[in-house]
Amino acid sequence: MKKIIFVCLGNICRSPMAEMMMRELISERNLDQDIQVESRSTSTYEIGNSPHLGAIKELKRQGVPIVEHQAKQITTTDFNDADLIIGMDEQNIYDLEQMSPTEDWFKIHLAYEALGKKEDIQDPWYDHKFDRTYRQLTEVLPIWLEKLN
Repeated sequence: MKKIIFVCLGNICRSPMAEMMMRELISERNLDQDIQVESRSTSTYEIGNSPHLGAIKELKRQGVPIVEHQAKQITTTDFNDADLIIGMDEQNIYDLEQMSPTEDWFKIHLAYEALGKKEDIQDPWYDHKFDRTYRQLTEVLPIWLEKLN
């Protein structure tokens, strides 16, 4: 089974949205037995917290099934077990490289790298534009799924 982990700063907005959206894509393609998806944070700020209400509202508005989630920080075990680790922005990538064993750096990618771009999935925690986050994730997630499959 292949494993993908989405990562953002707190694991309450972008990465859990990506996780839930990717789970839906995986389920639609009947790949549940082939691909596992999770999400993590680079920080300890939100550990144990549920996703941001704005993230949940947007996912529900878009018809994405909500799964129970509590924010967790990425661990050495996660780096070892994952096939792909997708950071939402450049700061996440920097932090992930600082946290991971160097032999796992090849697994770490910026989300928009799937489209050959060096852009960030912008953090809606600051401006509450969860619709923008959803839209950005819909651009990159299907490409990452194809790369994994």
